[in-house]
Amino acid sequence: MADPNHRIAVSTWSLHRLLGTTFPHDLSTDAIGEMEETYGEGEESLLGLPSVLANHGYHRLEIVSFHLRSRDPVYLGELRDQLRVSGVTLQTLLVDAGDMSDPVHGSRDTRWIAGWVDVANMLGAENARIIAGKQKFSPETMARSVAGFKELIAANTGSPLRLFTENWFDLLSTPAAVHELLDRLEGQVGLLADFGNWTGADKYEGLKSIFPRAELCHAKAGFSDGLMDEADYGLCVQVAEEAGYSGPYTLIFDADHPSEWAGLAQERDFILSRLT
Repeated sequence: MADPNHRIAVSTWSLHRLLGTTFPHDLSTDAIGEMEETYGEGEESLLGLPSVLANHGYHRLEIVSFHLRSRDPVYLGELRDQLRVSGVTLQTLLVDAGDMSDPVHGSRDTRWIAGWVDVANMLGAENARIIAGKQKFSPETMARSVAGFKELIAANTGSPLRLFTENWFDLLSTPAAVHELLDRLEGQVGLLADFGNWTGADKYEGLKSIFPRAELCHAKAGFSDGLMDEADYGLCVQVAEEAGYSGPYTLIFDADHPSEWAGLAQERDFILSRLT
């Protein structure tokens, strides 16, 4: 990634209004949920997104699982072709549901997640991000998450797809928990570090602790009345760079103002101005 622009990716999480529709997950079935116009009708389909993204100068994409309208191999092949033709790399599929740490449904959810890992492979994604768990941290909940990841790792043997988790939800709400999970999985699962999932006075110390292990990053800026919180964003980028982070910054824009493309451009330009 010698060209700094290749250290920038965009998530479909940032393009809710452009895409409009979502397909909510039902963990009791592998079937895709009924379409919902969660953000209106939308202006673009997921199949058309790669060329639009390339026209805006972005060539790395992260797709959230609830934006896929089908898991049919023909549809997935069409999307893979559109990515290839547009010169866009599918960096990550976010498997955006499931709780492997749940005492009742953990095993079911692990099987459900495995199906989405298969989808990531069919799409030719480089990575799949998996939620470690939504239960509060305890030795038991951590053990269930580790066991779930080991099942997924075994099922994914032989694939170039790398599995990731993120500092998100209750199980991984502290640096200590993040380190414990990664240590117990012995490098077989990578870390996606998110700027915005942790808050409070110890946020930056927490990020300093985990960023030396991060291979991916959600570069999420806060916006208020259309204005970026540059102080917070700057500190987050500084933490990442000083930790030696060399991976892509995946832009996460989640605000009403400015427009999605304008907000993404602000985040991109801010990060590029600070890369060492």
